[in-house]
Amino acid sequence: MARYVVGDIQGCYEGLCRLLDAVKFDPACDTLYTVGDLIARGEDSLSTIRFLRSLGTQFKAVLGNHDLHFLAVSQGLKKAKANDKLDTLLNCPEIPEIIDWYRQWPLAMMLDDKTVMVHAGLHPTWSIEQLLLLSNEIAQELHGPRWCQLLENMYGNGPSHWKNALKGSARQRFIINSTTRMRFMQADGALNLKAKSSPQDAPASLIPWFKVANSHLQPDQRVIFGHWAALMGQTSSSQFIALDTGYVWGNQLTAYELDSEQTFVINASNF
Repeated sequence: MARYVVGDIQGCYEGLCRLLDAVKFDPACDTLYTVGDLIARGEDSLSTIRFLRSLGTQFKAVLGNHDLHFLAVSQGLKKAKANDKLDTLLNCPEIPEIIDWYRQWPLAMMLDDKTVMVHAGLHPTWSIEQLLLLSNEIAQELHGPRWCQLLENMYGNGPSHWKNALKGSARQRFIINSTTRMRFMQADGALNLKAKSSPQDAPASLIPWFKVANSHLQPDQRVIFGHWAALMGQTSSSQFIALDTGYVWGNQLTAYELDSEQTFVINASNF
């Protein structure tokens, strides 16, 4: 009864299958979690989604920025980019069921009493408990009748600072940006949503979110995240576990077994 967390799949169905074969994943008793960005830019988003849906209750996910963008595209709120390779998925016969399936997933999820999973990260001013409450705010909107309005209003880089008093679309946008797009913070605590490089290649004024002191996070709590391929899984901390290792860019796909804390990696093929 193993529990595996997989980094950003991004529609790389063949790679996902090879990784699950490598760890001898058994859908009859094992559970598969993903850190979001299930689709987009890989060779077969449709087969990826069909497989993950076939796992039923043995699969769980949090939403990433590509997943939310897919939902917006599916409702005609945005246009898909050609390099997202989403046409086959968007035109499949079961697209209404896939949309409903996607809308059930939250932005953050507890995997055990000390471990949270989120696509981009934990904002340094938030506790895990607050992260889950804010995730639930978005989930309620995504489940409700105004879900398209939520998606339409989520685009944009502001506000840059968190305040508990934020309301409406500004509050929702900050929550979504922090949980699905965050990489770097500025010295004044502002989100920087433009820089995507590794910390070593970034301007000295930018600080990785997980390097900013968080007085709410306990030493025995863990944050598992994806999104930041340039990290290649390196955070220099056992408390912050980065699983996006850039398979879609020709690098690696990574799985983390929660109980043994063992990491499994496969290299991209055909590059």
